[in-house]
Amino acid sequence: MTGRLPAITERRTREIAGATLTDFSPAALLSAQEPVILRGLAADWPLVAAGRRGPKEAMAYLKRFDAGRPVVGYTGDPAIGGRFFYRDDFSGLNFDARRVGLSDYLDRIVAHLGDPAAPSFYLGSTDLDRYLPGLRAENDLPLPPPVEGRDPALASIWIGNRTTAATHYDMSNNLACCMVGPRRFTLFPPDQIANLYPGPLEPTPGGQVVSMVDLRAPDLDRYPGFAEAAATAQVADLEPGDVLFYPALWWHNVEALGAFNVMINYWWNDAPAFLDSPMTTLLHALLSLRDRPAAEKRAWAGLFDYYVWGDSGRPAAHLPEQMHGDLATLDDRAARRLRARLLERLNR
Repeated sequence: MTGRLPAITERRTREIAGATLTDFSPAALLSAQEPVILRGLAADWPLVAAGRRGPKEAMAYLKRFDAGRPVVGYTGDPAIGGRFFYRDDFSGLNFDARRVGLSDYLDRIVAHLGDPAAPSFYLGSTDLDRYLPGLRAENDLPLPPPVEGRDPALASIWIGNRTTAATHYDMSNNLACCMVGPRRFTLFPPDQIANLYPGPLEPTPGGQVVSMVDLRAPDLDRYPGFAEAAATAQVADLEPGDVLFYPALWWHNVEALGAFNVMINYWWNDAPAFLDSPMTTLLHALLSLRDRPAAEKRAWAGLFDYYVWGDSGRPAAHLPEQMHGDLATLDDRAARRLRARLLERLNR
């Protein structure tokens, strides 16, 4: 049984119409912990204005800022329908990735405008300041400076023709600014991971694990749990100038729907910069915990509840301060010391 599920298009992402900078507070967005569309927040950006005049105008505007550094361009055969994924036999990825000149790649896209059988062209997650320096001076959200000990937001640009980024999650909070061409996000909460049937940890089409379910035609015989995920899904349809916020670890399928599309996004974490990636912990848990007996795993789950998932101050609260050791509140120095101990253990 295959086919698009009606429930996916029935739930719409909450939105604030005619959003202005007074509606824009990253702290408030984070506190809600749910996606929201800020309609028109970036509507007056020059890149949006250039896109309204047409794809060639938008490309000419982008070329003004090309630093001449090679970028990674993804190119797929017309047969993939714009969906960057795995080959049908899962022997590898269904596209070619190679270093290209940004302006040259834009010329390749423009050469296929209006071609119904165009190759799929995609520049994903390209650092804005490194590859298009100066563009943010004219097109930028006034994000507050990072709290002490936290990294600033990372600004990236996404460019291509009609493409689909398969359903995946990011480990950072996201502000996705639709610049040129309409874009559709289909979002799923983190607790739907099992019903989204994640693919391998590597290789991945874009650096993150993707769902094996094709939203264009979900195969419910192979992935029956997706029906439950679909009931929780919400859709965010964006026009140029709209901004979508969604929290870290929300799954999202992203469809770029115009002949030429551009998005700028900001990633940031509300956590100290010295913390390691939780993915490192997950990989180590596969090595150390996954294949232990079930009773042991249940016991370790209790230990993690106590030391990690619960109140961070509780494990040391009953101990004299001089005995806190690794249980003390982390800072940069303590994190370095703990990391060194872990490396020593791993290198035995």
